[in-house]
Amino acid sequence: MAHQHTSKEFIPHLKELLRGKDGDEEVVDQLQDPAVEKIVEGFMHFKTSIFDQHPDIFNQLAEEQKPKFLVFACSDSRVSPSRVLDFHLGEAFVARNIGNLVPAFNQLRYSDVGAVIEYAVSHLEVENILVKIALPAKIKVKAQYPHLSLEKQKAKCEREAVNLSLSNLLTYPYVRKGLENKTLALRGGHYDFVEGKFELWEFKAVLTPTIKIPPQDIDPDAYYSV
Repeated sequence: MAHQHTSKEFIPHLKELLRGKDGDEEVVDQLQDPAVEKIVEGFMHFKTSIFDQHPDIFNQLAEEQKPKFLVFACSDSRVSPSRVLDFHLGEAFVARNIGNLVPAFNQLRYSDVGAVIEYAVSHLEVENILVKIALPAKIKVKAQYPHLSLEKQKAKCEREAVNLSLSNLLTYPYVRKGLENKTLALRGGHYDFVEGKFELWEFKAVLTPTIKIPPQDIDPDAYYSV
């Protein structure tokens, strides 16, 4: 049986195989780069420890993805949602940006965020949207909590920014449709990576029936006649 090299053993073994072969010296030189070494070792760890150990899961994922969550998270390297919440491959459709902000619906602007939401809700049919410092949040916190210390105001602001993004999600027609049909839930999350604590709450909004003016089942001429 062939020896299975660990991720740490793989690069020295690869260098040994390539060394002396025509045209491969440049590849060996690239493998001396710590960044390249980190990427190669990371992939080999994934392949040997996860990919090769669960062929049934990856065969299923090759056919389709059916995530239950759409997650908006900050781009901060310290708060990877897949690590913090232990999402497995295929469980969460993730969008990351600075401050995990979700802008209000606009057909002409913010098309990247809008495309993520529309695809996740309308095509993938996710069941939960989780949003993990916007100026409006800062203004609200300063107005409501002027007596708090700066650190406590920052903590309030972080949570209020999440609620602001959740409120903005209500402006997307496919999100409103999912909420009205009770096939979708909006949730906020706050991760304190210093203390190792996580807070989770559901964001509920009262959606009143849509008023259509003029009503579609009434003749416009009759509607406007006196």
